[in-house]
Amino acid sequence: MIDQVTVDKVLETANSNIVEVVSDYVTLRRRGINFLGNCPFHNEKTPSFTVSPHKGIFKCFGCGEGGNALNFVMKHDQLSFVDAIKFLGQKFNIEIEEEEYSPEQLKQKNERESMMVLSEYAGHFFSKNLNETDEGKSVGLSYFRSRGFRDDIIEKFQLGYSPEQRDALTKEAQKQGYKLEYLEKTGLTVVRENYQADRFRGRVMFPIHSLAGKVIAFGGRILKSDKKTAKYLNSPESEIYHKSRVLYGIYHAKQEITRQDRCYLVEGYTDVLSFHQSGISNVVASSGTALTSDQIRLIARFTKNITIIYDGDPAGIKASLRGIDLVLAEGINVKILLLPDGEDPDSFAKERNEEQLKQYIDEHQQDFIKFKTSLLLADAQNDPIKKAQLIQDIVRSISIIPDKIQRSGYLKECSELLRVDEGVLVYESDMLHKKKHEEDSRRNAPRANNSYENIEPSTPSVTEQTLNSIASNPLELEEREILRFLVKFGERTINNEADEQVTVGQYILHELKQDDLMSVNATYNKMMEAYDKVCADTSKPALKFFVNNADPELSKLASDLIGKEHDLSRIHHKFGVVTNAEELLPDLVPKVVAELKWKKVKLVIKEKRLQLQQLGINGNEEAMMEIMQELNTWQQVLAHISKELGGRTIV
Repeated sequence: MIDQVTVDKVLETANSNIVEVVSDYVTLRRRGINFLGNCPFHNEKTPSFTVSPHKGIFKCFGCGEGGNALNFVMKHDQLSFVDAIKFLGQKFNIEIEEEEYSPEQLKQKNERESMMVLSEYAGHFFSKNLNETDEGKSVGLSYFRSRGFRDDIIEKFQLGYSPEQRDALTKEAQKQGYKLEYLEKTGLTVVRENYQADRFRGRVMFPIHSLAGKVIAFGGRILKSDKKTAKYLNSPESEIYHKSRVLYGIYHAKQEITRQDRCYLVEGYTDVLSFHQSGISNVVASSGTALTSDQIRLIARFTKNITIIYDGDPAGIKASLRGIDLVLAEGINVKILLLPDGEDPDSFAKERNEEQLKQYIDEHQQDFIKFKTSLLLADAQNDPIKKAQLIQDIVRSISIIPDKIQRSGYLKECSELLRVDEGVLVYESDMLHKKKHEEDSRRNAPRANNSYENIEPSTPSVTEQTLNSIASNPLELEEREILRFLVKFGERTINNEADEQVTVGQYILHELKQDDLMSVNATYNKMMEAYDKVCADTSKPALKFFVNNADPELSKLASDLIGKEHDLSRIHHKFGVVTNAEELLPDLVPKVVAELKWKKVKLVIKEKRLQLQQLGINGNEEAMMEIMQELNTWQQVLAHISKELGGRTIV
């Protein structure tokens, strides 16, 4: 276990540097005192993701996600609390001592965590075999050196070797306490009836890292000439690895992609290695799989500019053409570089240093219109039908672009390049764009027969979430307003009815306790119970207590409450325009508490009237008299609270 002092130190440091934490994953731009970027938790083209360095929180106003630096890392990289603390501790050079997992403790970890730990172990196993065993040195290390890779690149990417022995990893992992179940689920071991074997035996290994640098899968290249065996073999899909959402090299490239504001996209593992060896590190690979929209969105977190660098052979050209429309559909600027025939990014980068490689790319990369035109015009020659098809193909690509201004610029270029009237191109593009929009709308609409089994649920908007909460908790708005005051001003002092000085937290908690105003929302109650233990301490800011709280539920709720200043409740209009709520705390705090009580009493009165109506139907006069007396008492209470609120109801 990690001691609480260390946890607090990590949380405070990470939250104080939340912009630095989030910037490792999202390209942020300053807007006023905050920073803005595209949310990494849902697909958006207009930035709604805000990071507040002053408050130490992030908040997305599109999907509702929010929290502190720890919440962000846990959510983004799917890490446990302990792993996220260790990750942030390492980032900020905070020493964290923790006992090694025993086999018994390992069993207690959940499936995902066990698979992550096992993958990390396998990475060390392969690396050790490459560098410390005779077989690894003579076969694996010799191969990498024959390909021209330096030792620093081999170490940087944790390259390894899986021995020829049928079950070397399987046996050693089980000996160390790792379960066969997880060896099979990660794809490291192939399990059949009376048969267990390492999937990657006899291959050099390329670990695939998550954005956080954790090993989540592997690619293995066989070194024997065997037509029946695939040259490259990847880990199968698993709980921790979805190949369509992962890019090889993204962990090593993300910071340089942001700094250069451009990403080079290649096809294979060795392409990435050779670029790094030449001094260019803002490069990623699709790991030999067809490029996907999820992979493009991953790049879009760091830059809006992609250069696709593929082989100049027919397969490379085909892959480039397929990738163009996918990139354009995500609103990304795309350039294409086809290398000379017979070259691939690996061999091409090896022959050039950083300056030469960058110069070649800058001089030869083309925007997609020039690329498609130069590629297809030669085939069309003077054939008017083929030329018309070429124009239609380019306009179809332009129509995919979400931004109208961008579309307009490309259409103008297309008009000048192909000598076609711009108005005709604009009309055709608008028609295609409208048609695609209608098709997307139909595709995403719920089915008429209400069969939703194949439709992914969309993330509800903040408004929808609020309405859903109100449906289950009629006091939702009032309780959130009180909690907002608790989080923002909990340690500030005001006078209670006895003219005694108390903190805002003490006042709120006392008032809610004495009238037994517990919420139906367990997290709201947890927040109040947690602050009850520290509310007398005026030296510790409530905001810091909640945002830096080790409980992810509390820190996320706190950031949600303060992430966006809510419209002031109607009670605040009595005081005119409020520029500084702190000045009015002695008036506002009792008002928001009274507002909650007023709403609660109104609900009780409504319930009593319904009971009275039911009793009237049943003719139970004695019970009716009892309810009427209770109703009269509650109405007197309501009148008293209304008077406190200035004689005017709020809700």
